[in-house]
Amino acid sequence: MGWLKRLFGLEKPQNQQATVQAPDQPQQSYTVPAAPQTPDIPPERLGLSGEYDQSGLAKRVALAFDEDAEVADLDRVWVAQTGGTVVLKGDVPSQDQLNKLVSIAKATYGATGVETDQVKVG
Repeated sequence: MGWLKRLFGLEKPQNQQATVQAPDQPQQSYTVPAAPQTPDIPPERLGLSGEYDQSGLAKRVALAFDEDAEVADLDRVWVAQTGGTVVLKGDVPSQDQLNKLVSIAKATYGATGVETDQVKVG
C-alpha cells in the first residue's frame, strides 16, 4: 500500500508530472498538482488537484515518497505538516533512508522545512 493510500486513503492522481531537484540529489520526476485554481492558495495548502487543502503539503510529500522506489515501501513513517514545515514521525531502518525522505520533502513545493525529531532510526 502506498503512502497516499495508507495515510490519507487516496489514490494516486493521474497525469500530473513535473521535474524537481533536491539539493545535492540527481533530478527526479515527481507528481505535483496542477496550477492552483485560485491564486490566493498558500503553497502549503495547495491540494493534489490544485484546490485548497488543509493537508495539501503533507499529501504532496506522501505522493512524492510513493514515486521514489527507495522509500516507497516504508510503512512505519507518517507525514504531517505544521504550516510549511513537513513533520515526519515513526521508524526508519537507516539514516540513509531518513536523509532521502528529508531530501524529497524539502524539494516539495511549499515546504519551508522538515522536522525529524519524532523519527527513530534503526
